[in-house]
Amino acid sequence: MKMRTRLTKSALVGVLAAVAMLTVAWPATAQRQESKPAAIEGVGVTEYPEAQIPLDLEFLDSRGNKVTLGKYFDGKKPIILTLNYSDCPKLCIVQLNKLVEAMGNMKWDLGDQYEVITVSIDPMETCDRALLTKQSYIQKYGRPGAGEGWHFLVGDEKNIKKLADKVGFGYRLVGKQYVHVAALFICMPDGRVSRYLYGVDYDPQTLRLSLYEAGQGKVGSSMDQILLYCFHYDPASGSYGLAAFNLMRVGGFATIVVLGAVLSMYWVRERRRVKKPVES
Repeated sequence: MKMRTRLTKSALVGVLAAVAMLTVAWPATAQRQESKPAAIEGVGVTEYPEAQIPLDLEFLDSRGNKVTLGKYFDGKKPIILTLNYSDCPKLCIVQLNKLVEAMGNMKWDLGDQYEVITVSIDPMETCDRALLTKQSYIQKYGRPGAGEGWHFLVGDEKNIKKLADKVGFGYRLVGKQYVHVAALFICMPDGRVSRYLYGVDYDPQTLRLSLYEAGQGKVGSSMDQILLYCFHYDPASGSYGLAAFNLMRVGGFATIVVLGAVLSMYWVRERRRVKKPVES
C-alpha cells in the first residue's frame, strides 16, 4: 500500500513538472510564431473606413504638372486609388494587369463613370517613367478616352507617406525594392475611403458595385441600385453576396405587382363583359 502511494506521488510530481515546462515553453513558442521578419514589419493594411484623403497633398502628374489630389476628387465620380511603383519586379505588374482585366469586363468606361489614381510609393520615380507605365496600361485597357481617366502620380517621400498613412497602407524599403501588399482603395467623390479590396484577382461585379456604392447614386443605373439592394458586401470573402432578406422583399414586391396587373386585367375584362348589350 505504501509503495502504491509513493508511485502515485511520483507520477503526480512528474505531471506537474511537465505542465510547468509546457507553461514556460508555450509563451516562447507563441512568441516565435507571432513575430514577423524584420523585412515585413509594419507592412500591410489597416482599414480606416471613411478616412478623408488629404486633398491638398501635392504631386506631379505623368506630364510633369504640379497637381493636388483635390483636382481629381471633385465630387463627381468615385475613384479607385492604388499605391504601386513602376519598377516593382512583380506584384504591382500583376495587380495592375488584373485591374485592367476587371475594368475591361465592366460595361462602365474608365473616365466616364469612374477614374483611377495610381500614386507611386517610390519617391525616386520620375514623371517620364510614370508616363511610360501609364501608356502601357492605357493601351492594354484599349478603350477611347481612358487616358483622361487614369492618373499616374509621383511625389516626394513626405507626401507619399502622408497619403499611405491616411488610408492605412504600410510598406517599407528593403534593399532596392519596396515590400508591400496588393490593395485597392475605393473612394467616394469627396475623397473619403469607402471600401478596401484586397489581392490581385478582382471580380468585375464586386468592383462595379463597390464603385456604385462609393458614388452615392451619382453614377450607374437603376439596375445597379437594385443589384446593390439585393447584394451585401462580405468582408470575409471580399465580395458581394446575395442578401436573402432584401431579395425576398424584392421578390415579394414583384409578386404583388404581377398579381395586381393580372387582377386589373381580369376586372377590366369582366366590366366590359357586363356592360356589353344583350342581343335581342
